[in-house]
Amino acid sequence: MLDYVDDLRPGLGIHVGGSRRPSEDAAAFRVVDPATGNLITLVADGSAADARSAVDAAAAAFPGWAGTAPRARSEVLHQAFELMLAEIDELAALIAWENGKSLSDARAEVRYAAEFFRWFAEEAVRPDGAYGVSPAGGSRTVVTSRPVGVAALVTPWNFPAAMATRKIGPALAAGCTVVLKPAAETPLTALAVARILDQAGAPAGVVNVVPTSRPADVVTTWLEDPRVRKLSFTGSTGVGKHLLAQAADRVVNSSMELGGNAPFVVAADADIEAAVAGAMIAKFRNGGQACTAANRFYVHEAVHDVFVAAFGAAVEALAVGPGLDAGTAVGPMISDRAVRTITGLVDDALAAGATVAHRSAAPADAGHFYPPTVLVDVPADAPLLREEIFGPVAPVVTWRDEDELLRQVNDTEHGLAAYVFSGDLRWALKLAERIDAGMVGVNRGVVSDPAAPFGGVRESGLGREGAREGIRAFCETQYFSVDWAD
Repeated sequence: MLDYVDDLRPGLGIHVGGSRRPSEDAAAFRVVDPATGNLITLVADGSAADARSAVDAAAAAFPGWAGTAPRARSEVLHQAFELMLAEIDELAALIAWENGKSLSDARAEVRYAAEFFRWFAEEAVRPDGAYGVSPAGGSRTVVTSRPVGVAALVTPWNFPAAMATRKIGPALAAGCTVVLKPAAETPLTALAVARILDQAGAPAGVVNVVPTSRPADVVTTWLEDPRVRKLSFTGSTGVGKHLLAQAADRVVNSSMELGGNAPFVVAADADIEAAVAGAMIAKFRNGGQACTAANRFYVHEAVHDVFVAAFGAAVEALAVGPGLDAGTAVGPMISDRAVRTITGLVDDALAAGATVAHRSAAPADAGHFYPPTVLVDVPADAPLLREEIFGPVAPVVTWRDEDELLRQVNDTEHGLAAYVFSGDLRWALKLAERIDAGMVGVNRGVVSDPAAPFGGVRESGLGREGAREGIRAFCETQYFSVDWAD
């Protein structure tokens, strides 16, 4: 793994114009293993000057890439898909090392990330347009689209490969060039993805990456540059609001995928075995560090005890340890700060009357670990029901009345994902229609799919990623009014 990291040349991590170099001010920042706290490597620390250089390269490459035939753009993305899968073992180990997630989760992420390249390779060659007669006659209307321009992409640490490809794929398919700022916790995966795109044939300047521990300097530089016409951000709601305010100054086209507070509803007629299997995925994938993670469990009183017992047994069986260990199911949290936040939310709930029903073991001597935990008797006003836990804690609330259930489910400013398990599909879909969320998993614990529109409502974001909507987010509509007089 060290050889793979060394080959990425992280000290020359400013990836601009098809070449790698140190930062303008020769600064570097530490990337550490969250399982041990040990240093992995030093990465070039991008500055405002590096951010401007990245835009210079992207702007210079834009006319040529926008004018490239869609089939040629498609072939670059398809080759990137093939190359990612060829490196799945190395990429999974890299993600497990710098992010901490288990190897099984990391391998699943690489496959998911690669699928965005394949999906948008296919979308790149499907033109979106229209032709028709104007209502008044005398002219014809031709509607087409064109790439919006240089796109600034800002991605989080929790899915360092998939969040990058989910944005890069549609941007390149549309004909945009990109400048990417990965999270400081996980920059190495972004550098690996950039190298793969170079190997796939992306021309110099089409994909530029600026790792940094100074995100405000880099992103503000991009948002103030008139050549940057698109912002795509995935991260917290608070940061997203700040970036939207900055983007408003120049009316920058913006897409936002922000925080979540997903409810997980179990009906009285649910298949308990299926519900538990779905809950384990929805809650503990990546240790609960996902915006789509089930955050609060609403279990009907008729099956509450049975569900909690089965769910708790599965939780207690989870192996917690370093992500790189073959037997690990749940790795460390990303930082000590994350552990403190989770601990505070749980302690508040316990003080208010909640109890720990089930808990697994977790290493206590090193790393940022928190044991997967199931809580019961959780008060309805507990902060951990209203805040995004972003960790392996499952608070369970009993419900009996559907209207009261919906009131609690929708009592949040977020609206990204939700999950409903029921033996009555009609009832489940009717309930799903009344839940204020952009995505609802019905009898399954996964909602993410490159072929489906990913995104939320309320303060969970603006716009959609994936599906056809994903490429439209990087396009501007243009129409031609053509004289057709006799």
